[in-house]
Amino acid sequence: MTPAARRQAAIEILDQILAGEPAEKQLTAWARRSRFAGSKDRAAVRDHVFDALRCLRSFAALGGGGRVDVIDHTNTTGRQLMLGALRAEGVEPDTLFTGEGHGPSALNDDERAALARVPELSDAERLDIPQWLWPLFSESLGDGLEAAGRALQSRAPVHLRVNRRHPDQTEALARLASEGILAEPHPAADTALNVTEGARKLRNSLAYAHGLVELQDAASQAVIEALPLADGMRVLDYCAGGGGKSLALAARAKIDLYAHDIAAQRMKDLPVRAERAGVKVTLLEPRKTGAKAPYDLVLCDAPCSGSGSWRRAPEGKWRLSQSQLDTLCQTQSAILDEAAELVADGGVLAYATCSMLSVENRKQVDDFLARRSGWQLQSDHGWQVQGGTDGFYVAVLRRIGND
Repeated sequence: MTPAARRQAAIEILDQILAGEPAEKQLTAWARRSRFAGSKDRAAVRDHVFDALRCLRSFAALGGGGRVDVIDHTNTTGRQLMLGALRAEGVEPDTLFTGEGHGPSALNDDERAALARVPELSDAERLDIPQWLWPLFSESLGDGLEAAGRALQSRAPVHLRVNRRHPDQTEALARLASEGILAEPHPAADTALNVTEGARKLRNSLAYAHGLVELQDAASQAVIEALPLADGMRVLDYCAGGGGKSLALAARAKIDLYAHDIAAQRMKDLPVRAERAGVKVTLLEPRKTGAKAPYDLVLCDAPCSGSGSWRRAPEGKWRLSQSQLDTLCQTQSAILDEAAELVADGGVLAYATCSMLSVENRKQVDDFLARRSGWQLQSDHGWQVQGGTDGFYVAVLRRIGND
């Protein structure tokens, strides 16, 4: 495919996404229809689509579209988003929008007139944050606002977790390098590696297949490092999801580990992943956590806005609404209360999110402590995306008495 044809493919996919279709579904459907597209073509088209989703507001304005605040086809089009992307890159649109071959059609007079204007962007548009969220985002990020907004407009790094049950970091780096995957230690966690070259080879690598490394963001690993784990503990991963944190917990200490998720199908791959990693995780049926209680440590990686991982899943930024955020906060509060009942005397309740929004993080912890006696906050920490990781938060609460 030519560069112009790749842009046209991205335009067509973006139009489907703007009409309400999920991005991954449309990318997969296009790849199946387009057998002529090689791996580099598929990767390039994917990058164009996700770059446009990360920068939806600014690209729409730069490309002559209307003011947008959500994923919607009424105020912008895939074509306008690609024009905005080229403008942001400093590329002359006429070099690709020629109407030749399978590329985009040539610019019309209205498009030329729109591109001749320099739009005045608000800070929220310039940093691609939904308008309704801007006050909370600004308050939550503080001095890191500009850097965080800029970081969310770019692609996320690829991080690995070295499995402590297998090689040390030095050996893992050597094994990866032998397969054309270059990485370096990441300062956020002592098991974390930052992949600098060959990331697309990971899924088919022996290092991954044999459980030497797992894909996991460095801040997610740091969350586990912040927990007071010790051999012999009974531990529950209360909102396990796919089980990434369960595997990290099992690798750090010889513990009796249980995993639970209200949507049990999310854990369907966890037994295979645990076997590959050489660890044991006991899966619990939904709402059956009490049968094995009490636990020395309960980790609640709660459902959240995902604002810390919007680089990886940029649709979430535009599909989130105030009412959805309010519902998420209510769910987080309920999970904290439910999980607290499962913790042994003197045990630990750990609360984590992949969010950078204050209402989902410290405010939840403060509200919990205000309504529940017998608990003490021992530590909390947040990571922001401009620091080279996803955005995360974790609080460690110790049970010091009865509620």
